[in-house]
Order: sequence, then structure tokens, then C-alpha cells
Amino acid sequence: MMSDYCLVTVACATRADAEGLAAGILEKRLAACVQLSEITSFYEWKGVLHKDPEVLMLIKTRRDLYPMLESHISRHHSYEVPEIVQIPIENGLAAYLGWIDEVTR
Repeated sequence: MMSDYCLVTVACATRADAEGLAAGILEKRLAACVQLSEITSFYEWKGVLHKDPEVLMLIKTRRDLYPMLESHISRHHSYEVPEIVQIPIENGLAAYLGWIDEVTR
């Protein structure tokens, strides 16, 4: 059985970029919560190895909202190819999952 909830991860270049995305996501009720964390990313892009500071967004939402969330992030993200990864939430505190429903409806 597929979960009704998911966690979506997105990496942004700056805290200001992440905060702007988070505000838009919450205003449109595409998620119940967005957490931001400073990280260092190591990756290859166009044949060049990079080590860059980024801000990781952890977005808690409903699975049925994912297509609209992905579209919103794609339209407003500064990267040519942004990280947008959906991870199913298989279990969680019922009251917390209920809160996600309440906030995103």
C-alpha cells in the first residue's frame, strides 16, 4: 500500500533562495512544513567536480500534492536542474500526519 504522505528534498544555493521557495510553498498550501539546514554538497556538474555550500529543504506534504509542488519548485528555483526528490513516508505519528492533512487542505 502506498503512503498518502511524503518528504521532498530540495537543495538551494542560498538561504534567501530556500526561504523564498519555502514561503511560496506554504502560501500555496503545497506543504505543511519546510525545514532548512545548511549543508556542503559534493557533486559533478557538466564534467567539473564541485564542493559548494547549499541549503537543504525538507518538505513534508501529501503525495497527491507532489506534482503541483514539483511544478512550483521548478518554476521558481534558481538552478538549471534542481534537486527535487520525493521520499514516501511509510509510517508516522497519526496526529502529525493528520496535521499535514489539516494544513494542506
